[in-house]
Parts: sequence; C-alpha cells; structure tokens
Amino acid sequence: MPSSGLDDSPRLIRELLDRRGLALKKRWGQNFMIAASARERIVAELHPQSGEVVWEVGSGLGAITALLVGRGTDVTVFEVDYGLMKVIEERFGATVRIVAGDAVKTIPEQAAAPDRIVGNLPYRSAAAIISSILEAPHILGRVKRLVFTVQREMAQRIVARTRTSDYSPFSVLCQVTTRPRLAGDLSRGNFYPAPDVVSSIVALEPTPVDPAVRALCATAARSLFAQRRKTVANNAAGLAAALRRPVDEVKRVLSIAGVDLSSRAEEVAPERFLELARRLADEFPDYSG
Repeated sequence: MPSSGLDDSPRLIRELLDRRGLALKKRWGQNFMIAASARERIVAELHPQSGEVVWEVGSGLGAITALLVGRGTDVTVFEVDYGLMKVIEERFGATVRIVAGDAVKTIPEQAAAPDRIVGNLPYRSAAAIISSILEAPHILGRVKRLVFTVQREMAQRIVARTRTSDYSPFSVLCQVTTRPRLAGDLSRGNFYPAPDVVSSIVALEPTPVDPAVRALCATAARSLFAQRRKTVANNAAGLAAALRRPVDEVKRVLSIAGVDLSSRAEEVAPERFLELARRLADEFPDYSG
C-alpha cells in the first residue's frame, strides 16, 4: 500500500482510519508524526546504515518505517494495535517484521538484538519501554544508538542532574547505561492528533556496564530514593533489606564508595551510584537479586 501523501496529511489519515473502522486509543498515546522534517531529524540522529538491524517501537502508520526501509535497513516494528499492524503489513509486506504486543514485554523476550532502536513513544509508557531496553543485557550489549521522541518532561528526567526535582532512579539508569543527549523539541503541530504537550527528541549512546553491576545500581537507586526527603543513612535500611544484608555492612560499603551518609539520594551522582554498585558486587559476590 503506497503512502500517497498519507504520512503528511491529517485528512488522509482520518479517511484511512474511518475506512478501516480504527479509533485512536488515548491510553496508548497514539499521535502520528505528520511533519516530514521531524521524521528526517529523528532518522538523522539515529544514523542507520544499510544492512543494519533496526527496531522501531510503535510504528503507527509507517512514516518513520518508510524512511528506515529506504535506508536499506532490516526493520522490525513493535506494535500493540492490531489495526495498525494490518496497515504496516499491507504497506511493506515481508520487507518489515512485526512483533505484536506490549513492547515492555516483547522487547526483552527477543533472542536477538538490534544495531539501533528508534521510536515515537507513547507518553504514558515511555519510561517503562526505555527501562525494559536498558535492563536487557543482551540488547544493551549490542545496540549502538537509541533515539526516541518523548514528552519533554520525560526527556528532562532522562538527562536530569543531581539536586533537581527531575533527578530520579530512572535518571540514574539512563545515565549509567548510556550517554543521553537532548536533540531538540517538537511542537504540537508536528503530530496528528496534536498532543497537549511538547515533545523532545532524545538520543542515547550505550556505554559498557556489567549486567550484575547495572542491576545492583538500579537496586541501590530505588532503595535510596524510596523516601526522597530522608538521608542516605535513613534509607540504608531499605537497601540492606533489598540486599538481605545487615544495615551496618551496607553503610560501611556506602562509605567506602564515597557516598555521604548525611546526604540525600538526589545529591548522589550517577557515577557515584555506579561506584557503589561495583563495591557492592565486590563485597557481596553471592548476591543474586
């Protein structure tokens, strides 16, 4: 099924959806990117090479998919809407592989891993999707670059610095496993239907991290942020419980790792969380999560 201007035309999109009896589902955050310049920016950030394996999360009607296919990449799309899957099947045939279902579950289940991942992510599940990718060692160990369109507030959480309200365990995960960079905003007019928020493009370049250390880092961040206004010392009991170790032992490792027990988690930089995780891995080698 050729696009015939479909990707850039709200009218043609409405007609196609009406003809097929498809209704956009708010819970899935379905907004189609109708600006060709925006799609080109995203693919330029992704920098796919001919012959590479590219995963696209949430294909919509295939606007970005078409650009990826045009670059000669091996494309797999992850889509939850069966009506949209039918459109992709008709438009691209066997050129594109489709994985049906919730991407949070289906992405980690894949035996193989891609070279690059791209997606115009639904606002409500963007953090869960990104986390599922960054927490999958076999994917993170191969993928070269990830480029996503997310709500601007989500993008700010990804790159948040210490001592800010946006800084969180999700920020720590993103910054320990990748080098994230904001690549510009996209106004509401780039999408149909126009969302109520401004979107941002975020590019993430993975950095090597041992899977066991990454898992310990996530455990430490979640535990120490559990009661945000309390000090590290006061949240150490939660970390000790998660590690199944005496709290005094955990406090000792925190100090060895250079974490100030009188500080709050929001003051602990990602690299310090990473050092803490490495120390925990050394001190408690039998910890299995």
